[in-house]
Amino acid sequence: MKTLILAATGFIGGHIALAALDAGWAVRGLRRSPNSTGHLGDAPVEWVGGDLHDPVSLRDAMRGIDIVFHAAAYYPEDGNPRKVPEQVAYAREETQHVLAAARKTGVRRFIFTSTLSTIGHPPPGENRLADERDVYQPGTLPESGYYEAKIAMEDAVLEVASNGLDAVVLNPTAVFGPGDVHLTMGQLLIMVARGQAVAWLPGEINVVDVRDVAAAHIAAAGTGRKGERYIIGGHNYTVKEALIATAHTAGVKPPRFEIPMGMIKALVLLGDLIPALPLPSNHLRALPLWQGYNTTKAQKELGSSPRPFSETVRDALDWFREEGYL
Repeated sequence: MKTLILAATGFIGGHIALAALDAGWAVRGLRRSPNSTGHLGDAPVEWVGGDLHDPVSLRDAMRGIDIVFHAAAYYPEDGNPRKVPEQVAYAREETQHVLAAARKTGVRRFIFTSTLSTIGHPPPGENRLADERDVYQPGTLPESGYYEAKIAMEDAVLEVASNGLDAVVLNPTAVFGPGDVHLTMGQLLIMVARGQAVAWLPGEINVVDVRDVAAAHIAAAGTGRKGERYIIGGHNYTVKEALIATAHTAGVKPPRFEIPMGMIKALVLLGDLIPALPLPSNHLRALPLWQGYNTTKAQKELGSSPRPFSETVRDALDWFREEGYL
């Protein structure tokens, strides 16, 4: 089996590469920076240069490939609501380039790494956890480029799946673990381990180990159903519970109080008024949409089995220490 991993130099993509190598597959990795290897080091990856907005490089990278793992989907970090239309257009264009290359080169299977934000809330009156039936509706949070762009990309993949391409969508929840080279979620663990996380946000989350996410990608390549979405998650916690568990594993004092919702709304407003401020407005404004998830479908069809969160935190902190982050 020959695979191409888009974002093999990243957190999730790098672990997909390791899992594919463990499965005995040949792995090709696309990268923009010629010397970047992420957390893969000297792993036997065939590196090729390219860019998601360069159709020629994408087609060259996909030639002779059986399975493409697209873990490089656009991540709108700028929380300025005035930029949302631009961000959505960029996301659509990028995704169309990748999908067109996959169809042109005859890729056998396409695995798309989406996100938890495209999973909506259950309908009113249904007292259950959110699952794959629930879809974020564009315009629900129109000020968030992250939410609006992510659903646009996922919709593009599912549309192509209905028209011929054998594509599967995976929706990882909040991903933690070793190898977080860009400190995607790892910055939170580092803050807790340093005793800098003194408060928690209200709300509920689902946490999952990056290695379990990678294993689900490999399973989806074999047993995932075309055109289906799979929530790849682990454990549902309140944010308070997750931070206390992290502090316990790190051997430090846990956070002491909850940040009031009024303060969070004020921070979002401040970020909108002064876009240059380093505030995570995209995620803070989405706080009312945070929720737990039902991961039964992935467990049954992909064999997903989440490891304990304490193991994830311990291994992540060990890696951060080895790499000099702690």
